[in-house]
Amino acid sequence: MKRRPTRSIRLGGVTIGGGAPVVVQSMTNTNTRDIESTVAQIHRLEQVGCEIVRVAVPDMEAAKALAEIRRRIRIPLVADIHFDHRLALEALRCGADGLRINPGNIGGKRKVREVVEAAREKEVPIRIGVNSGSLEKEILQTEGGVTPRGMVESALRHVRILEEMDYRQIKISLKAPDVHRTCEAYRLISQKVDYPLHLGITEAGTPFAGTIKSAVGLGILLHEGIGDTIRVSLTGAPEDEVRVAYGILRALGLRHRGVELISCPTCGRTQVELIPVALEVERRLSHIDLPLQVAVMGCAVNGPGEAREADLGICGGKSGWLLFRNGEVVGRLPRKGVVEAFVREVEELAKERGWSPGSE
Repeated sequence: MKRRPTRSIRLGGVTIGGGAPVVVQSMTNTNTRDIESTVAQIHRLEQVGCEIVRVAVPDMEAAKALAEIRRRIRIPLVADIHFDHRLALEALRCGADGLRINPGNIGGKRKVREVVEAAREKEVPIRIGVNSGSLEKEILQTEGGVTPRGMVESALRHVRILEEMDYRQIKISLKAPDVHRTCEAYRLISQKVDYPLHLGITEAGTPFAGTIKSAVGLGILLHEGIGDTIRVSLTGAPEDEVRVAYGILRALGLRHRGVELISCPTCGRTQVELIPVALEVERRLSHIDLPLQVAVMGCAVNGPGEAREADLGICGGKSGWLLFRNGEVVGRLPRKGVVEAFVREVEELAKERGWSPGSE
């Protein structure tokens, strides 16, 4: 697929746009004032591959907490701020690598200019984030409700404020809970500006429903070449957002991180307890960040062929499990203890390819 060309910006040590790989983001759900809990959650996010993290900054206490949080984490930190420009100024003083603000709702032009000049001095980009639930009343009245065109107009109003101040370290998001509305809004904005776009389906739902909605919406846009960063918004643990995001990118061939498990859906031909084996293998291999493809199959018709296609695979039958490596049968594994044995085989292959247990 051909990526939509965008200008390049830097957020901490991460490049966004300009042909760089699609970046995976998430947001903490801790109280930002609780430094210990917030840092602990960010460390868990770092371990599963999160590349940028955003935190809510509802008041000055939370803004001041960013200094210690920033000092104790490795990935870039974005401050999410609404209404009060003083919070943005304090976040910048405390080392925030990025701001998520809408210039039109943090005060008059003098206040916006203060933030812009401070961001310019520290070379910190600003994300303009438009959500369908918070459009300006005037736009809602003109459009007769929430529309993709109205979302784009809202974003462009904020963009113009920054451009008038000669500030262009900008990225944009246009999020709605509705897949069609979100996709159309991103398509429209991508025709009007070349700023990097941050993708997301906002308030997508619980891990089950939200994963489906996000995979469909983000998958459509990414397949069309639209999008430079993504966040999967789930009502659950942020770590799951990151895992789902990498799954979406891997399915499209855009990013490859961790173990991809291929497993059959089972049918009447299956002669082993494949479902619990596949689930346990997936859980036990989640610590490996090296790109690998493994297969857990239980059918004599398709199983051997699928297992041969993977880097490492097993196929179960009456007499136990055949072990495949790079397309060849290299041994057998017993029915009892197959998960433990297979996990050891995968770990050994990962080590041969440069992974170490302390690298994840």
